[in-house]
Amino acid sequence: MSRTRVLVLGDVVDDLLVRPLTAVTPASDTRAEIRHRPGGSGANVAAWLGALGVDVTFVGRAGHNSAGEHVSTLQRHGVDPRIAVDRERMTASIVLVLDEQGERTMYVDRSANTGLTMRDIPDDVWRDVAVLHLTGYTFFDPATRPVALGVIAAARRRHVAVSVDPSSAAYLREAGADAFRDWVAGVDVLLPNSVEATVLTGLSDADAAAEQLTASCATVAVKLGGGGAVVRTSDGQQLQAAAVLADVRDSTGAGDGFAAGWIAAWVRGDDLAGRLAAGLEVSARAVTVLGGRPH
Repeated sequence: MSRTRVLVLGDVVDDLLVRPLTAVTPASDTRAEIRHRPGGSGANVAAWLGALGVDVTFVGRAGHNSAGEHVSTLQRHGVDPRIAVDRERMTASIVLVLDEQGERTMYVDRSANTGLTMRDIPDDVWRDVAVLHLTGYTFFDPATRPVALGVIAAARRRHVAVSVDPSSAAYLREAGADAFRDWVAGVDVLLPNSVEATVLTGLSDADAAAEQLTASCATVAVKLGGGGAVVRTSDGQQLQAAAVLADVRDSTGAGDGFAAGWIAAWVRGDDLAGRLAAGLEVSARAVTVLGGRPH
């Protein structure tokens, strides 16, 4: 790619991570490790891209209570943050309860994210952009779906490549596989995990699901957690690689790290194998830290 700048549009979130330190005691007290972290899948991808040295702009919306903090934390990772301040809503928040394997259950209040509009995307953010990255949350929310579809159309007019991470199997089921596949038809890269790929295709085999999804997306990389990832392209290429070994502390941000690693390798001109390797490497880094961003 002659251009190397990445534009990420998506959620900004105040994460509250809860790790029980003993067996959970219903209706009483349980000792726990509780930490506040900046989050949001889109913002996490941008933070990882910035940490990897990529020229990246993030567009999102946060509440008046913490918008300034989110701008500062993204700037520390080298991101150009364009965060619109919502004067009526608080910043979105998520409570993430982690189990012993670092897997999480999430309780979500989207709040200010629901207010994102095309007016929050200034024209200058498109300057020298090679790749636009979106996450599924912007599609799943009816209030922001027009924004997701609008920026994809804008990217196509500007000959900017598009990558999408479906992000949530639960919301994907609610929206419906057919609807989501229509929304992302024609994108350059789709990055589902294995559960999302199954929801989208009805196929439990990740490779078969990836192959089916290439009917409408040029490249599909299905993340398999500890099993690595499998890649299929519309021109018949197939790759599979094992996961990079890591001491898993928190799976939050693993997919965001994969997306960032993949995109970073993509804009620097790496081949398919290089993109896959980079995605797996950054994903492994992401699961070793508490929260969804580099420390």
